[in-house]
Amino acid sequence: MSGPAPDTVRSAPSSGSSENSDILDMKDEEGWEDAEPDEEETQFISLLDDEVFMDIHAMLNHCKQKYNFDFLEIRQRLALDFYGSIKLVNFIRSQVHSGNKVSPEISQQDLEDEKYLKPVLEDDALLFSLDELPDVMEGVQGTNGKEVSNGSVEVVSRVSELEEELRRIQLQFDNYRASVSETLDDRWNEKATSGSAGTEQEKRDDDSHYFSSYSYNDIHETMLKDTVRTDAYRDFIYNHKPLFAGKTVLDVGCGTGILSMFCAKAGAARVIAVDNSAIIDKARENIFNNGFADKITCLRGKIEEVTLPVEKVDIIVSEWMGYCLLYEAMLDSVIWARDKYLKSDGLMVPSHMNMWVAPIADPDYIADHIAFWRDVYGFDMKAMQAGIHEDAQVLNMPAATVCSEPFPFLQLSLHTTTVKDLSFKREWEGKLKTDIDALDGFIVWFDSFFMPSRDDLVPENAKAEEWAKAGKKGVAFTTGPGGKETHWKQGVMLIDNTKGKPSSRKEGERLTGLLEYAVPEDNSRALTVGMTWQFDGDGELSQKWKMR
Repeated sequence: MSGPAPDTVRSAPSSGSSENSDILDMKDEEGWEDAEPDEEETQFISLLDDEVFMDIHAMLNHCKQKYNFDFLEIRQRLALDFYGSIKLVNFIRSQVHSGNKVSPEISQQDLEDEKYLKPVLEDDALLFSLDELPDVMEGVQGTNGKEVSNGSVEVVSRVSELEEELRRIQLQFDNYRASVSETLDDRWNEKATSGSAGTEQEKRDDDSHYFSSYSYNDIHETMLKDTVRTDAYRDFIYNHKPLFAGKTVLDVGCGTGILSMFCAKAGAARVIAVDNSAIIDKARENIFNNGFADKITCLRGKIEEVTLPVEKVDIIVSEWMGYCLLYEAMLDSVIWARDKYLKSDGLMVPSHMNMWVAPIADPDYIADHIAFWRDVYGFDMKAMQAGIHEDAQVLNMPAATVCSEPFPFLQLSLHTTTVKDLSFKREWEGKLKTDIDALDGFIVWFDSFFMPSRDDLVPENAKAEEWAKAGKKGVAFTTGPGGKETHWKQGVMLIDNTKGKPSSRKEGERLTGLLEYAVPEDNSRALTVGMTWQFDGDGELSQKWKMR
């Protein structure tokens, strides 16, 4: 999931697209029956919003604390029996579903209609757990016309409050104990690695900016409007609904919840959506508003730290890809989730990544953005060129700037790739297909493949455009030049040719190189790209670029 571009290369989202469409508008398609929800663990959906709780009392206390709506007091005041309580639950849910504000001043007349015996929310856990609530005290004014003293009502209310207070204190104690244990473990590990307490150093937090950048709408709008990206996930999920029917799916880095809703609509019995950004709150609301709150559970936190309500999942879906594929290091977390939660025969979506490198020659870009500084209204501003070749750029390059056939330098198979595979050195080669005035740099991009079985193979030199045109199995898309532009664009590494006049080159000249991906020590979310290259008969050159 690529976030905001590095500070030096950030580009604004496009103003619009003629292909904007409702990617969730599948209402009229046949065969999209809802699957039965997974009953592995009981979940209580709040009466007044889309919050989900594992405990009925915690849910009712949430309604009381946040909305001043005391379900138990209303039930006691109306002296409701079991069927009356069912009516009360369904009356409240019907009002919320219709967008009406629910007043605590509910009367017996509000509950007279027998339609409120029919559940509003399918498999409503609250209806099956009413016997866990305190008994209604006899004598409260209701249909029998009896009354009870205020003291008795207060006793019932006080007992309920004390029970909730006990549960709250117990939860606080459990959290405190876990926090203390984690802190002691961390300190012990730090001492073990540093050798002594006096040399301990606070670990750099590279995650704060990363996760906070996903709290705002603009990056999510950019990604959703990238139809190449979003259509690929939608098409694979919808075109392979038997893979998802009745299955448990984990969505790592769920963002707005779009992929989770795709999976739920395709028939998944249960989807667990995890995100450590504040966007999870909007995702939860999106999921509720589209009727999937009974299937999708939203959890906020790092996937490495949250506790899933299941031991294993059948499918992991994630849009983790960053600029140059590995910028932001989100794949590390997806691999961690795969190793911990995915069943041995489970499916990764997407399943394969093919990475490409090629040399480029773009004199127009060099003139407009590099040489430009040597003559700005007659002034030499070469000082502005300082550091301009140190950072990788994120650009959509014209296909004509690629001056050799692209070379497939690495394939990641998401079912077997390890974190160690993400730092590497790979040899590559190319032969110029045209004369060039200068070699200006190198370009890197990736192709994504979505295969319906973990046994499906994708050749390392497979190109997504050719794969799709040939009608091969699954779904594929490219982020390379010549394809439809994506928000990833391509990673561009410009050679520093300012120290001397570069040599022109002829068609057919052979170029070899060594490409390196490394994680810089000062930022675990960043990326360093190194390149060593030479033409036949020439000396070897090298340069490094940072994406930060």
